[in-house]
Amino acid sequence: MPLRRRDCGDVTLRRLLTAAGLAIFAFLASGGAGAAVMTLKDAIAKVEHDTGAKVLSAETKRNGKQNVYRIKVLTRAGQVKVIEVPAGE
Repeated sequence: MPLRRRDCGDVTLRRLLTAAGLAIFAFLASGGAGAAVMTLKDAIAKVEHDTGAKVLSAETKRNGKQNVYRIKVLTRAGQVKVIEVPAGE
């Protein structure tokens, strides 16, 4: 049975597509281009969970080049506090 030769272009294309697929997978698995972006809803849930406080209001503010979520809470002790959470952009 004679050996079958593959076309060199076929092998190169297959290797290129495999490398591109692995690069895309690694990019997506690492969370994308930077820190994972947190939504305002996620930030509120995190503050509620971490502090046990009641959220009174929440808004998005610009802090330099980055968005920050400004969340006003009522603590269990009855104090009003403002917590800032980076959006992670």
